[in-house]
Amino acid sequence: MSKKEKQQFVNEITPMEVDFPQWYTDVILKTDLVDYSPVRGFMVIKHYGYAIWENIQQYLDKRFKDTGHKNCYFPLLIPESLLKKEAEHVEGFAPEVAWVTHGGNEELAERLCVRPTSETIICDMYSKWLKSYRDLPFLFNQWCSVVRWEKSTRPFLRTSEFLWQEGHTLHETYEEAQEETLQMLNIYKEMAEEALAIPVVIGQKSEKEKFAGAYATYTMEALMHDGKALQAGTSHNLGQHFTTAFDIKYSDRNGELQNPYHTSWGVSTRLIGGVIMVHGDNRGLVLPPRIAPTQVVIVPIASHKGGVNEKAQELYSDLRSSLRVELDDRENYSPGWKFNDWEMKGVPVRVEIGPKDIEKNQAMVFRRDTLEKEAVSLDELKERVEGLLEDIHNNLLLKASQMRDEHTYYVKSFDELKEVMERRPGFVKAMWCEERECEDRIKAETGVTVRCIPFEQEKLGDTCPFCGKPAKKMAYFAKAY
Repeated sequence: MSKKEKQQFVNEITPMEVDFPQWYTDVILKTDLVDYSPVRGFMVIKHYGYAIWENIQQYLDKRFKDTGHKNCYFPLLIPESLLKKEAEHVEGFAPEVAWVTHGGNEELAERLCVRPTSETIICDMYSKWLKSYRDLPFLFNQWCSVVRWEKSTRPFLRTSEFLWQEGHTLHETYEEAQEETLQMLNIYKEMAEEALAIPVVIGQKSEKEKFAGAYATYTMEALMHDGKALQAGTSHNLGQHFTTAFDIKYSDRNGELQNPYHTSWGVSTRLIGGVIMVHGDNRGLVLPPRIAPTQVVIVPIASHKGGVNEKAQELYSDLRSSLRVELDDRENYSPGWKFNDWEMKGVPVRVEIGPKDIEKNQAMVFRRDTLEKEAVSLDELKERVEGLLEDIHNNLLLKASQMRDEHTYYVKSFDELKEVMERRPGFVKAMWCEERECEDRIKAETGVTVRCIPFEQEKLGDTCPFCGKPAKKMAYFAKAY
């Protein structure tokens, strides 16, 4: 590839205002986040994309362990008989299940499904492990991949295989299970805001949208730049559905056999898609500093001149003691190309150092979120960069919150909902009757779904604006990924 071609490659990102889906595809491919595999719907997560996932994983893994959870690993393949033990569950996942029917050249006596989620295999094991109330609670989590044979796929957002974590806990009482369910949802909310700089709305899913087999499903919903919602994480109170179906019993404090209460909760690599669509711009990625694979890149200017590479190396050694830093001393690319490349990859801070800067005992510091550049004394560089990273995180969260608020609307009629979705999509707040028939009609006529019934309720009226029946709750509506 010629130098001219490389320059064009860096700049070839379709403007999001022209074609948002194509913008998204351009960004994920040209920033080396993913590539397409030979099997449709199965993505290859390249090192840059996987590093983002690792940083999310590290944040969450610490929070899980701080709250007493321990990691396990359960098998990839699940016997069909186990999947069928909970009828509502198998019905919910049947269209998406991938089956293994042969081992080598021999047909298996029983089909094995590639896990779409692990409730069934985990509950089967829990039935063997749990004996007494003294064993409770079970606070276990696993990091793994799952397979759901999707008809329409898009990397990170909806793929046939994706990486995630799934927590599965058992408790003596319903109240303890409910407390666990909400605790984990709040940890997800903290992660979204503290690590991803994404504001979210949390609340309960409608009966139609809840997890197959759940007593109640809770969700966090984020608003993307194009006005669509993204379900960014869920937490489920499964009651005793699975523990009864899988005959999980324990001897309680009175010596009687009881079924424990069960929760599950998870987030996935879909979060990376959310980061891209909340913070990205027409130059490419804009990564929140706390999950960016590279927080700071150092680019030497006129590196052929004496002392420049040495000073750049010195800065690199100093900064990398506390930050994730890259030194881009590649000789076959110009500084301008490097600037564009690292901007496209969303690196929060760029430090430029050249002969004139060394003379002035300074470096030029560029921040990706505002595209502003300033001269910083080398004596204060580390402190300034660390402060900038904190400021960038706060600014990204503020911008995303403002965008969400500007695209959140109140509607008092079905016609208003349709008008909002046609002209200026976003979150819609409205009173709702909670009737399935009303929910189905809204989706059929507009493609809009009930995203959640938020914990923070507002009284916007007495009747449902979509069917005229008495309203029970205020809900968030949107088109969604």
